[in-house]
Amino acid sequence: MVFAHDTVNSLRAAVDLVNAEEPPLTLTTTADLDAFLVRHGYTGRHDGTEAELARVRALAPRLRGLLLAGRDEAAALVNVLLEQAGASPRLVRHEGEDWHVHAVSPDAPLDERITVETAMAMIDVVRADEHSRLAVCADDDCLGLVLDLSRNRSRRYCSTACTNRNAQAALRARRAG
Repeated sequence: MVFAHDTVNSLRAAVDLVNAEEPPLTLTTTADLDAFLVRHGYTGRHDGTEAELARVRALAPRLRGLLLAGRDEAAALVNVLLEQAGASPRLVRHEGEDWHVHAVSPDAPLDERITVETAMAMIDVVRADEHSRLAVCADDDCLGLVLDLSRNRSRRYCSTACTNRNAQAALRARRAG
């Protein structure tokens, strides 16, 4: 594996959150947010309110910018985000997870915890110079993000739907030509 498990989890969650704001929108209700938290293993404070949902959804453009930033720009953004949150990294172990890093209190607002966990994950991306693992979907009609954790760096599409659509188009093109 390229990154530690907590880094992978945070990157997957950030990409999922950014992609949730691309059509079709998939994070529109507090129930959707509940499912997102379960899917990505978030612990700590969760208010379950419309206001919390709005704050989390509002993170998408900022996280998109961070995930797609070049190495030097990402490093600067990470530093700003961690400073703004007053991050204080510490090792924790909970609910079946082995030791991993948290940098803000579990009582901090959810949007702040997501931002800081993404910034902490990007530290590993920057240090390992692995920005090529984050990209925009190769489908011309999609702006979703791709997190490529494959060994051969072959992932090009953000979802099965984009993969299938492009495979079908390629098949039709081969049959026609």
